[in-house]
Amino acid sequence: MNHSSPQPPPHTLPRHLAVIMDGNGRWAQAQGLPRIAGHRQGAKTVDLVTMECARLGLEALTLYSFSSENWKRPPEEVDFLMALCKEHLVTQRSRMVDNDIRFRRIGRRQGLPAEVLEESDACEEATRNCGGMTLSLALNYGSRAELTDAARSMAEDAAAGRLDPQDIDEAMVTRRLDTAGLPDPDLLLRTAGEMRISNFLLWQISYAELVVTDVLWPAFEISDLHRAFTDFDARDRRFGLINPATGTDTDPKAP
Repeated sequence: MNHSSPQPPPHTLPRHLAVIMDGNGRWAQAQGLPRIAGHRQGAKTVDLVTMECARLGLEALTLYSFSSENWKRPPEEVDFLMALCKEHLVTQRSRMVDNDIRFRRIGRRQGLPAEVLEESDACEEATRNCGGMTLSLALNYGSRAELTDAARSMAEDAAAGRLDPQDIDEAMVTRRLDTAGLPDPDLLLRTAGEMRISNFLLWQISYAELVVTDVLWPAFEISDLHRAFTDFDARDRRFGLINPATGTDTDPKAP
């Protein structure tokens, strides 16, 4: 693989890139390797993409690492993924600090191994004062669960008299989500050609541009990332306004 990273020509970059990292198993199968080899190679792609996004100055990068549905996979694969996650959090911690990357984990804590939570918490603490890009790792994450938890917290506050239900608005819901404090993703990238959202950031990606590439995640390179950004830059994002040059409009949507 060629991992060179020349500065691309100036164009509009997303503030927040969200990625559904798909294709690890298919990549391994194509190589005649076990699925875990695909996950290990995919972890290297995580490092590559994270460093390039930080270098380019994105505000946020959110990676769909392990969904709440992934627990249904074979136990040996789940165990390997948890061990790989722990290893990755340990080995990349100093690199995140050195590159001013702030780390956060999103998703339910319940169900994750104690050692993964320990290393995740340690990464958040070590990078707390970093002022560059925020890297969010979605672990044991499902958007419906996230929205359910937000609704429950508002219901509990209302029942206790701490919240007037009439005060509930979109901004309040947003503040109750795992991604509170981050801009909504303006680009959602999915690898491996699948045309699905897969219960990922359903509230937050309401107005995101979608880019799907056939490239499998372990084979994804910086040039593929730049192509996604070039595609994003070419989109006409009018958010419901009329183009004064053409008089045409677009589907109603808000920034």
